[in-house]
Amino acid sequence: MSDPPRILIVTAAFGEGHNSAARNLGLALDMEGAAIRVSDPCLLGAPRLTDLLCRGYRLATTCLPRVWAWIYRASDRCDFSRQKGPIMRLPERALASLIAEFQPVAIVSTYPLYPYFLARIFAATGSHLPVFTVVTDSMEINAAWLRAPSDWWLVTDPLTRDAMIHKGLAAGKIVDTGFPVYVGFATLEPVPEEDACDPFRVLYFPTAQRSLLLRHGRALLDASPAVHLTIVLGRNVRRLYAGAREIKDAYPGRVRLLGWTRKVPQLLNSHHLVVGKAGGATVHEAIAARCPMLIHHLVPGQEEGNLRLLETIGGGMLAASPEDLALELRHLLADHAARWRTMKNALARHARNAGAITAARFILGQIHDRGS
Repeated sequence: MSDPPRILIVTAAFGEGHNSAARNLGLALDMEGAAIRVSDPCLLGAPRLTDLLCRGYRLATTCLPRVWAWIYRASDRCDFSRQKGPIMRLPERALASLIAEFQPVAIVSTYPLYPYFLARIFAATGSHLPVFTVVTDSMEINAAWLRAPSDWWLVTDPLTRDAMIHKGLAAGKIVDTGFPVYVGFATLEPVPEEDACDPFRVLYFPTAQRSLLLRHGRALLDASPAVHLTIVLGRNVRRLYAGAREIKDAYPGRVRLLGWTRKVPQLLNSHHLVVGKAGGATVHEAIAARCPMLIHHLVPGQEEGNLRLLETIGGGMLAASPEDLALELRHLLADHAARWRTMKNALARHARNAGAITAARFILGQIHDRGS
C-alpha cells in the first residue's frame, strides 16, 4: 500500500476566514486519506510581530473602518513578488523550513501572500510543487489574490470565478468549489422552509462594542414577541457578559447566552436567522446552513464582496443600525414570514454546503493525475 500524499496547508491569523478554511479543508483531506499539516508561517516565523499586527487588524476593522479601507485599497497596488524586510522575510523562512521538514507533494494556501513566498523558495531550491490558492473572499477580489503565482485558484461561487476571469486569469485554473465550510454542514438538516417560525430563533454574533450589543439585542427582541435570541459572545465574553446578562434579565425566557463554542454549524442549522458581521467564514457558513442573514457590521474592502454575494443570491442584506435590524426583522416575519421563506428557498437553490469536501477531492485528483 502506497503512503498517503502529504499536503501542507498554510494559513494566517489575519481574519478568521483564512484559519477556518484551512482547518476545514485539512479535515476533509484527512477524511479522504491524505496526510495533512496545517501551519501558520507568520506565527512560526514572527510570533510577536504577528500578534501585534493581528491586534491592529482587529482594532482597525472594528473601530477604524475608514483607516482599514485605506490600507486595503493600498494593498491592491503592492508588488508582493519582491521581498520586503522582516515582515515578509521571517515568515518566508519559516515556510521554507516547513517544506523541508514535512516534504509535501502539494501546498494549499488560504492566505494570498504565501504563493509569492513559494515562488522565491522554488526558485532558490530548483524544485516546484503544485500550489492551490483557496480564495476566501467573494466577488470583490484584492489584486494580491489575482497576481499570486498559483497553479489553481479555488473560489467560493460562480460569480467570483467570473470576476476573476474578467480580471485576466485563465478560466481553466479557477475552480468553483465553494468556501471550505465544516464537513458536517453536508449532513446537518437546516430549519425547514415550512417551519411555523414561532418562536423565531435568531443567532446573534456581536462585535466587541458593549453599547452596540445592548442596542442590537433590544432592537431584535422588541421587533416581535416571537423572537428568541441566542447571543454568542465568543472571545469577547469577559467584555460583553455583563451587557448580555442585562438583556437576558430584561427579556425573561427569550435570551440564551453562549461563550466560546465549537457548535456554530449546529447553531446555524437550528436557527431561523443569523445576525453578524460580513466575515467570509460567517457568511459562507450561513449560506451552507441555508440560514438567512442580516449584516450589522461591514469591513470595507473584502467584506463588501461577501455582502454582494448574499444580496445576489437573495439570502441576506445589510442592516447597519439597530433601527434597520428591527425593521428588516419585522419585514421577514410579516405575512406568515413570507420574505424569510423566500430567502430560505434562494439559499437552497444556491446549494453550497460541501465546499471543503469538493475542494479536497479536486486537490487529490490533481495530485493523482500529476503522479500518473
